[in-house]
This record gives sequence, C-alpha cells and structure tokens, in this order.
Amino acid sequence: MADDEPTRAARLLDAQAKAGHLFTEIGKRGLVAPGEGERAVSDRVRDLANELFGTTRHWHKRIVRSGPNTLKPYRENPPDRVIGADDIVFADFGPIFEEYEADFGRTFVIGDDPVKHRLRDDLPVVFEAGRRFFEADPHITGAQLYAEVERLATEAGWQLGGWHAGHLVGEFPHEKIDGADTESYIAPANDTPLRRTDKAGRRCHWILEIHLIDREREFGGFYEELLTLG
Repeated sequence: MADDEPTRAARLLDAQAKAGHLFTEIGKRGLVAPGEGERAVSDRVRDLANELFGTTRHWHKRIVRSGPNTLKPYRENPPDRVIGADDIVFADFGPIFEEYEADFGRTFVIGDDPVKHRLRDDLPVVFEAGRRFFEADPHITGAQLYAEVERLATEAGWQLGGWHAGHLVGEFPHEKIDGADTESYIAPANDTPLRRTDKAGRRCHWILEIHLIDREREFGGFYEELLTLG
C-alpha cells in the first residue's frame, strides 16, 4: 500500500537528512583530498553510506568531479582525474534510504583560490533565491523557475552548466525520468505547473539543482537538494 502524503513528505525529508549527514562526514573524514582520484573518492563515499546507514543502492550514477570535469553536465562521463592541490570538487549522490530517494550535491574547495571560494559560496545563495521564487508563485512552471535560476546565475557572474535545473524525486523507482519527458524537469520547455500530481495521483516533489560554471577559468560547482519540502 502506498504511503499517504504526510508520510511520503516525512520519508523524503528523512532521506535528505541522512544524505546531509553523509556529506558532513565526507568533510569531517577528509575524503575529498589532493592526490585522490575521483573514482576512488566516489567509492569511499559509497562505502561510507553503507557504513553509516547500510545503504547499498543509489538511484543514479555516483558523481565526483574536479577541476575542468566540473564543467560537465550529468550525462557526460569525463575520464577519471586526480584532485589537485588548488582545486574545486563537487559530489552528487542519489542514495536510497528505505525505498525513498535522496538527491544531494555539494561543492568542496581545496586551497585558497578566491574565485573558487566565491563560486562555492554563491551556490547556496542562488539555491535559496530560486526556492523563494518558487514559493512565491503557486502556479509556477518549470520554464519560469529555470529562467529565474538562469537570471540569478548571470547576476552573480556565472553561467548555468546544464540544460535543466532540477527534476522529480520520490519513491524508488520514481516516475521514470526520460530525457524526452520535459515535464519531469525544471527546464525551458516545461510549461506545466510544478505543483501538480503525477500519473499515480501523488503530489510531485522536486529537486532543485544549481550548477554554476566559469568557462574561461574552466571550473564549476554544484549544489542540490529538495525544493518542495523543508
């Protein structure tokens, strides 16, 4: 039997809280460090999720990207890279907790480069501004929210790194995100309201993704979590 809406919301928030704890431990344990390969860091994060929560499944590929690889959108698979001594790194994981999906991304800066630090610090600012814009309009569409996130990125001096700024999330496996199904994304072609129900009659919940890049300096950063709860 499917969970009711309050239970679904609580379980999605619980999954996100666990993902947040996982990322806090990534920082505390120094898993993102110079001299480490991206894949090796990804494997250690996978093992840490298992150690902390018994989590062995992730609903999307595990991503750790550094330096110029941080310019690449989700669908690309750049070659493994060793993290440098003055680098920027982002991690994007989708662990499954008790059959509910989390999707969580954060950026780490190694060294003292002020531009990399500014980008990392701008990510949550743009995210929260995007969330406020969403909350202010009960009828907002995916296209409208994407346009605002793009405007916020430009205003902060960055570009968006991908063709969308978020997607549906829910029970595993949630309604299949098909690249051709624009209604599953916060994207320019999605003119449907984000506040709606899915084909099963459940309330749609969304992840907001902020992928900011600096093409000239060849690096970017990433930040994502739940948009519709919290």
